[in-house]
This record gives sequence, C-alpha cells and structure tokens, in this order.
Amino acid sequence: MLVRELTEKDYIESLKLSEYAFQYKVPESEIPARLERLRNHKVLGIWDEDILAAKLHIYPLSIYMKDAEWKMGGIAGVATYPEYRRNGYVNTLMIDSLEHMRNNHQIVSLLHPFDISFYRKYGWEILNETKKVTIEKMNLRFLEPQQGFIRRFSRETHNEDIEKVYQQYSAQFTGMLKRETYWWKQHVYDKDSQMAVYYQPNKEAMGYMLYHMKDSKMEVQELVALDHEARVGLWNFICQHDSMVGTVTIHLASQDPFPYFLQHPNVKIELHPYFMARVVDAEECLRRFPFLLENEPLFLHFEDSHAPWNNGSYLLGKGDLKVFKEKVGGQCVHPPKKGIRLNINSLSAILFGYKRPIELYEMGYLKGSKPEIEIFEKKVPALKSSFIDFF
Repeated sequence: MLVRELTEKDYIESLKLSEYAFQYKVPESEIPARLERLRNHKVLGIWDEDILAAKLHIYPLSIYMKDAEWKMGGIAGVATYPEYRRNGYVNTLMIDSLEHMRNNHQIVSLLHPFDISFYRKYGWEILNETKKVTIEKMNLRFLEPQQGFIRRFSRETHNEDIEKVYQQYSAQFTGMLKRETYWWKQHVYDKDSQMAVYYQPNKEAMGYMLYHMKDSKMEVQELVALDHEARVGLWNFICQHDSMVGTVTIHLASQDPFPYFLQHPNVKIELHPYFMARVVDAEECLRRFPFLLENEPLFLHFEDSHAPWNNGSYLLGKGDLKVFKEKVGGQCVHPPKKGIRLNINSLSAILFGYKRPIELYEMGYLKGSKPEIEIFEKKVPALKSSFIDFF
C-alpha cells in the first residue's frame, strides 16, 4: 500500500474527497482560495490507480509550551471514500504521518477527534477540556464598574493589540497555538464575528472576547483576560446587551474562574474533552521539557508501537538526559527491573499537564514502585493545558 504526498495537480481531488466525506459543498467562488490554502499543508494520500481513495492533512504549526515554542504537526482532513473503508488505509496514513512529522522536526502533534478511542490507539491522548457556560437573560447582572473601556474590531480592523493579549495569555498554558496574523484572519474570525477588546485607562489592552449575535442569542467563541479587571470589564460589556439577547453562551478554557465571581453563579455548565495531543519525538520532548532538577535520577521506559524510534529507556538526571536503546532482533528492549514503564499516551498527558504522574499510576497506566512515582511527581512542574483553536 503506497502512500504518496499530493502535489498541486491533485488538490482538486483532495477537495472532492473532503466534500464527500464531510458532507459539505464549497461554493465555486471559494474553490481557488481553498486550493491555495493547501499549499501550506502536507497532504498524504493513498491511490487506487487514478482515484484518491484516502487522505490525511498535516498542518505545519507551532504551539506554546508556556514560554517556549515547539513545532507541531496538526492532523486534519482524515477521509476515505466508503468503498475503500476497512481496508487499513487510515491506519497506514496515521502511522506514515508520524514519520513525516518526525522528519520535519514536528516533535508533537495535535488533532480534533471524531472518536477519542480511535485516536488513542495511535498514541494521541486528551489534551484539554472546554467549558461551555449558558446564561439566561435574567442572570445578566452587572458587576462593579471598571475604569477601562471597550473598543470593537472585526476581521478587517484586526490589530496587534489583540495578538499581544493572546500571546501573553498563551504563556500561562501548554498546548496553545502560536497564531500568525494570517491564521487570525483565515481561521479565527468568521464572516459574522466581532471582537471586543478591554483597554485599561492607559490604553493597554488586557483582554478580548470574540463573539457573534443571531436570533437574540450571543455566542462568545473566545474570552481571554489577563487579569480580573479585564474579566469583569468584558462581563459588563456582555451585560450591556441585555435588551438585545435572551441567551448568552460562552466557550472557555476549563480552568477559567468564570462563573465563580458572578453574583449568581448557578448557571448551566458543560465540560467536554476537546483536542488530543501526541508526543512524536520522545527524546527531543524530554530534552526540552522544563523538569524540576533537584530530585533523584529516574529511569523512564517507553513503549510506542506506532513510532518505534521512541522505544527505549531514558534516564532523567540533574539537568541531563541519557538514552538507552538496546536492540535485539531489530526491537528495542527496556530493562524491566528499575524505573517507570509507560506508553506514549501517558507521556503525552503528563508533559502537557493534562494528568499528573500519581493520577495515572493510581489508574494503572504507569508501572513502577511508589517511591519512583513520587520522584517523577516531584520532577514534573505544575502545568495547565489549553487549546481554543480548531483545524
């Protein structure tokens, strides 16, 4: 089964497969722009003679790991025509994509799952959860007035103040996408979006909310605040629409303190798993990860059935990393007597801060002695994962 990277002459076939698999139709006037965007992707495909039977897109992106940037491969557009399903085509594409990403130094990968259990088989694990808050008009009650002011923008008037707020906000988390200006205009805004920015009296932007209104409903797609003043200022701006809307829906990071600080915080809250993440290159990720170094050395033994270059034993020392990959019959073998054994899913959950080592140990995902788990727990800093984009 041959996987081939698509070239420009194949892009229209890729678009046709997406339209069929995801059941939408691109207007004729928008096709040139859609095809132009594919120039920025790597599209892998499997062919049956001249028919594109299955495909997978890799977006070359970067994410923030607090104040660091890591290259990331974003998986999207995984599709197969019905007559070619259950032939192992997607399996082949998923495994092949890992090698492509590794060769391009994309050391981690993110995707939005149609089925979490499906992608877990290939090593991706839950990255974050989103919080959806629904507020009825009667609960739109103002908090104390703030000294700052609101200015509204659109895709056409988008400015760097908004990008600076997002970048500062992203540095609090692991997993947030590094957004270039083109990404804001092509992927963040839609044709109905408006942007409200909260400014302090000195004209420094401290928060924003991206929203749209339709049929007496306001949907806040993003609400980002750098401090509580901005958070309250944006909430009061929402309340200013009390004569225009009957319901407000706000999408937030799961760690956001909203609605705790409201006068009446008893509102409808829904929590959902959102994106998934995977370590593509374990050695490089471990070298870059900000482990706390004042603890004892610790062995980690990895199993990665789909990316065998990750298999091996890794010694976390005080400021250094040693890698041991003894090969027997072409397979990497892990010394079983000392250290913690874990798969790539668990490593991904730990490095992104979605789960702590002790949590995974208690659920049976980490194998090792309790003292070793406690050492690992001390080595991993407290992190919070988040992701608010979509691709």
